[in-house]
Amino acid sequence: MIKNKIGALAGVVLLALGLAACGSSSSSSSSSSSTSSSSASSAGTISGAGSTFAAPVYEQWGASSGGSGVTVNYQAVGSGAGITSLEGKTVDFGASDPPLKAEETTALEKVGPVVQFPMFFGAITVSYNLPGVQTGLKLDGKTIADIYLGKVKSWNDPEIKALNPGVSLPSTAITVVHRSDSSGTTAGFTGFLAAVDPEFEAKVGKPGKDVNWPAGTTGAKGNAGVAGAVQQTTGAIGYVEQAYALEHKFTYASVKNKAGKFVEPTLASTTAAGGGLTVPANLGFKISNPSSPAAYPITSQTFIVAYKDMCKAGIPGGEAAAKGVKTFLEYGLGQGQSILAQADYAALPAAILAKSKAAIATLECNGSPLS
Repeated sequence: MIKNKIGALAGVVLLALGLAACGSSSSSSSSSSSTSSSSASSAGTISGAGSTFAAPVYEQWGASSGGSGVTVNYQAVGSGAGITSLEGKTVDFGASDPPLKAEETTALEKVGPVVQFPMFFGAITVSYNLPGVQTGLKLDGKTIADIYLGKVKSWNDPEIKALNPGVSLPSTAITVVHRSDSSGTTAGFTGFLAAVDPEFEAKVGKPGKDVNWPAGTTGAKGNAGVAGAVQQTTGAIGYVEQAYALEHKFTYASVKNKAGKFVEPTLASTTAAGGGLTVPANLGFKISNPSSPAAYPITSQTFIVAYKDMCKAGIPGGEAAAKGVKTFLEYGLGQGQSILAQADYAALPAAILAKSKAAIATLECNGSPLS
């Protein structure tokens, strides 16, 4: 099961993903660290890098395909590093949770036009390690922001107690844990806090993959790094993607949404966060404090980013890899959507899924539609 494998993602992780067959053998297959069958290796190898948030899904999708087809080496290095790797043409595709910023698009388009494909949604939990408090607390955005600003320093602070009447809260000091790397999970988390608390935005900075955390907070690399730090530290709090929180058997808070409801992170409440989103022509939408009463408010989208004409762009695997990337996208936006729940992620709403699937048809190789 995927949940037993997540702990291995603390650093750079190579995930061998078997996909449906497409394309011929790539020269990069000889250097693959694949654990797939020999028939998969002979069909070609593609490479990707980026989001640790998305990594468990890409592992699961590979395991679900029966080991036939294309082998995918995926490096879980964080969204920022994934886009940098794509720009440097060291991978065939990048993976990022936030949509591309204008400056990122400009940098990538020096190589060639790019397409970003929405892939799925995931909840970002506010997880904590507080012995004696085994049921989920209730927190709102203002209180979470005040914890990360260092204004709320202990678990029995009046601000937390006011949200949790009748709960016996200890005086344990709060250890605040955040991502130290360039992170899409950080972008999703800070996007919510900035939307609900102007002081947080003013002091920490605009939401993004890198922000100026206040002194006294603890940084850790990757979702797995934050999860490990929370697990090892009594009184710790950290923002952790839901699959990692479940892997470590964390307790996490119900969070107050825009409609005033305290909502737990579930598959249904995560999907509900996508309701009513406006999707621009480049598909680069961002979920931030969604309005649905059923929505879990700290929800992130995640994208695969590829060059529109991967052959002209000069990706490492050439034409065979371009075909493999197309196959990966077709699988993920097709059969892959139906098994996302097995890894505790939410499928795209139908309207967004249709737009993402349609974008696959725009991919080219040397000016011709990619077959």
